[in-house]
Amino acid sequence: MKRIILFLVTNLAVMLVLSVTASLLGVNRFLTANGLNLGMLLAFAALMGFGGAFISLLMSKPIAKWSTGAQVITQPRNSTELWLINTVAAQAQRAGIGMPEVAVYPGEPNAFATGASKNSSLVAVSTGLLDAMSKEEVEAVLAHEVAHIANGDMVTLTLIQGVVNTFVIFLARIVGYLVDQMLRKNDEEHSGPGIGYMITVVICEILFGILASVIVAYFSRQREFRADRGAARILGRPQPMIAALRRLGGVAEGDLPKNMAASGISGKSALALFSSHPPIEARIAALQTQ
Repeated sequence: MKRIILFLVTNLAVMLVLSVTASLLGVNRFLTANGLNLGMLLAFAALMGFGGAFISLLMSKPIAKWSTGAQVITQPRNSTELWLINTVAAQAQRAGIGMPEVAVYPGEPNAFATGASKNSSLVAVSTGLLDAMSKEEVEAVLAHEVAHIANGDMVTLTLIQGVVNTFVIFLARIVGYLVDQMLRKNDEEHSGPGIGYMITVVICEILFGILASVIVAYFSRQREFRADRGAARILGRPQPMIAALRRLGGVAEGDLPKNMAASGISGKSALALFSSHPPIEARIAALQTQ
């Protein structure tokens, strides 16, 4: 199952749209009119980088509902939905956050939390997870997701994404400027960036963005350890979380949409550097040392 970093697809798309818009509005030409203005370029990169990350954050909850088919429980239709609502409400109170929306979506075992703030969040579990786990194990998974919200992980990851976005945009334009100057060194009449600049910037943004995702993935893995510890604190003991992780290690985990991958309770990747989640065994070992 392929796992990539939260917001990667959405964030990259937003960045590219913003970059194209900036080019059409002549921002790139303005930045390079009298040589590359590094101070203005850095300010521009920060605006674009953090802008893309925060737009992705604000879109996270509606995109999660749409991409997974999650149905928010507004009026419990059965005892399971009533139990989910009551369990999340009790955990949110213990964690000191506002009551999240609670949703169920069709699919193999998984769960996720998302939202722009601690008091405007969503916790969702799959039908497969509800079928595969005992209530104690599901309660532990819910506590893990509530801990993500209480830790402010969505905002933290967005800030990290904003920083790496800034450097991706900044470095891509420096490389683009240097390539453009080299290609047009004998053209004394040119002014502003040429086609070499435009193409190089787009290619570099994609390549640097992939490299930057390694950094974001590292922080994503660390937040999973923190959320596991947070779940143990909410539940008062680590054993239920350990049992839930062991169960997850023995079932076929369900794919979340790529833009939601880092938000799931677990995940695997062919390349460890790009994995948004640590191995199940490492998470269990960390909880056992508490």
